[in-house]
Amino acid sequence: MPVIFRIAVACLATALLSASAPLRAETLTVRGAGSSAAKLVYQAWSEAFAKGGGSVIDYAPVGSSKGLKAIQAREVDFGASDLAPSPEALAKDGLVVIPTVVSGIAPIINLPELARTLHLDGPTLADIFMGRITHWNDPAIRRLNPDGTLPAAPIRVVTRSDGSGTTYNFTDYLAKVSPEWQHRFGANTLIAWPGKVLPAKGSSGVVDTVTSTPGAIGYVDFTYVLNGGLRTVALKNRAGQFVAPAIDSFRAALNASAWHSQGDFSQTLTDQPGSTSWPITMGTFVLLPKVMDERAGVATLRFFTWAFMHGDELASLAHFVRLPDVVQAKAYRALATITSREGKSIAYASLGQ
Repeated sequence: MPVIFRIAVACLATALLSASAPLRAETLTVRGAGSSAAKLVYQAWSEAFAKGGGSVIDYAPVGSSKGLKAIQAREVDFGASDLAPSPEALAKDGLVVIPTVVSGIAPIINLPELARTLHLDGPTLADIFMGRITHWNDPAIRRLNPDGTLPAAPIRVVTRSDGSGTTYNFTDYLAKVSPEWQHRFGANTLIAWPGKVLPAKGSSGVVDTVTSTPGAIGYVDFTYVLNGGLRTVALKNRAGQFVAPAIDSFRAALNASAWHSQGDFSQTLTDQPGSTSWPITMGTFVLLPKVMDERAGVATLRFFTWAFMHGDELASLAHFVRLPDVVQAKAYRALATITSREGKSIAYASLGQ
């Protein structure tokens, strides 16, 4: 457990001790829904939590947009998103946002005839997804790959058909590196993709479509690359260096960001400086009601308190990057603002193991 976070928890527990008596531990199912990219880390945490006697966590990886709608309607105990809503939206919906881990988005390709790693840069990637570059041997791609023979095959662009935080972060990056993309599309969870694309539902759908379609390119969270043995690309980053998606390059981007220096997780992690930073790094978040049923609230907060206190190693094993200490401390302070319907803070009870 990080030192800063341990101090924050200890101070909070002391402050709440006289205000709230611990509740008796009760086992029940905690329901969550949202980000498909974050599925594997919540799965790893929930399995370990249940083995230790904690509640069952029923998580549905339906995509960030559906997860947000589910928590807005209070159909689940927590929503999960790869995009943090604005403070105004959180206030309107009565929600608290908590960052959990950091990962990255990787373009994936199906080019078995290409023997070496494909090199791309941001503007070229944007032109591919705008339908302006339509063949793999286009001059723009050849310039980035002078030592390889590129196939003359058509490019088949695979995109998410559902509202997705992965899409938001991917297009946030494209908007930063391509003025035309920024002008035409900007960053959004759902895009009216130009040209002929192959729509796929969820990250799993993108993986299935790319792997079954010669000449395809899509984008998924890095954990799908590792678990599926998928082929990705090297991207030229802001420092002009070609880097591969990897835990170390996500960590480099995180360490170069305001998340690390200021604990400010309101900014996206795309296009960060640094010679080893992966350009499409992203954080993922959970959304919780500011006012919860006491029993469900304690069970939910207990899970996330446990995850922050004990889940770092499991996050690494699931190929995610843990949060900086200062962000973890802010996350727990945000959890501490959640109350029962009777106005009682339920954070202290969540410290019970």
